[in-house]
Amino acid sequence: MVNRSSEISGFYKLSVEERLKLLGSFSDLTQEELEVLRMHGSLNTELADKLIENVVSTFEIPVGIAPNFRINGKDYLIPMAIEEASVVAACSNAARIARASGGFVSESTEPIMIGQIQIVSYDSFEKLKNVILEHETDILKLANTRSKTLSSMGAGAKGIEIRTLEDPQRSVVVHLLIDVRDAMGANVVNSMCETVASYLEEISGCRTNLKILSNLTPHRVSRCKAIFRKDLIGGENVVDNIISAYNMANVDPFRAATHNKGIMNGIDAVLLATLNDWRSAEANAHTYHTLTGNYSLTRYSKTPDGNLLGEIEIPIAVGTVGGSTNTVRKAAIFRKILEVKNSSEFANVLAAVGLAQNFAALRALSSEGIQKGHMSLHARSLAASVGALNEEIDLISDTMVKNGTISMSKAKELLEDIRKRTNK
Repeated sequence: MVNRSSEISGFYKLSVEERLKLLGSFSDLTQEELEVLRMHGSLNTELADKLIENVVSTFEIPVGIAPNFRINGKDYLIPMAIEEASVVAACSNAARIARASGGFVSESTEPIMIGQIQIVSYDSFEKLKNVILEHETDILKLANTRSKTLSSMGAGAKGIEIRTLEDPQRSVVVHLLIDVRDAMGANVVNSMCETVASYLEEISGCRTNLKILSNLTPHRVSRCKAIFRKDLIGGENVVDNIISAYNMANVDPFRAATHNKGIMNGIDAVLLATLNDWRSAEANAHTYHTLTGNYSLTRYSKTPDGNLLGEIEIPIAVGTVGGSTNTVRKAAIFRKILEVKNSSEFANVLAAVGLAQNFAALRALSSEGIQKGHMSLHARSLAASVGALNEEIDLISDTMVKNGTISMSKAKELLEDIRKRTNK
């Protein structure tokens, strides 16, 4: 085998086509495989090459629509981009059940982001703290020079928090509390932090290190609740089982990881469809428990008449302006379908989707089991992946589910058998 090196000088300077040819040679790609990489939908490689570095292709992911959602009295169709079977169907069904009791009720706090400035050398914490607080007005005024738009809206930097850490340097961290309105806020927060850091060094004689936003947003939180009627979910026994499952997730980190992953299945899918930062949302949600002491982002309890009350409290930082959300045509169209007017409404929708998805998973676990619906859709996916078409997919998936043997090898075997019989 010929030795290959991934050390490539000036790869970023090459055109997309030149990168593809080099990639084809390095990875022994066939012409047919290269043609697949050249294919694109509405996001052409020229635009993609402006969005990220070293582009060679674009990648399609299924987008489904979750109907039935009523949130704060308004009806929504929710676009969800995800590769995992059963998520869209489960979310839609949960919304249908919640709709029977009036739907979801959501609210969001003000869109306050935190910018962090780390101070790593100082003589006295009390002296440093007093100097910073004495200059708080000037610090906020300086920070707000970085965004005339936010300042004109009465938003921008609003306050300061000062913390000490137990790291080896006993760092002091200054938090800028910044109202970013309808933006996710990363760029403006980072810009403000860098500007303020120089001023902090000037007035304190100390040295700063990190100057960057935090993806943990305890001041930017969404809450949502809904009632799921016992007669629509399998009876009071299922209600009790869901509450028991929630109680386990709230104290057991091993269960909580899967429990909260189910929440993010829904939220991430909507964020991806609208090209918002789902990695930030994941980090935010999964770190929030360190502040609240609750592993579970949701809560479940029984109403006086025996129905299930589901609630979620989750930090959500999402934007409706800036970034790639309006640059990529499909993302803009999905935003139009979603029809949210501002970041607070968007956050309300995401909280409802997260609660719906979590309820759907817990209901499945507490009644027929998670595999029943999931494996049916997984069987269809396997059938399609081995080359089955149209009626073949239905026949193969139905046969695998009926026999309880769902695998790639079985799907291939059934497809070969179908086509042998068809060609006779």
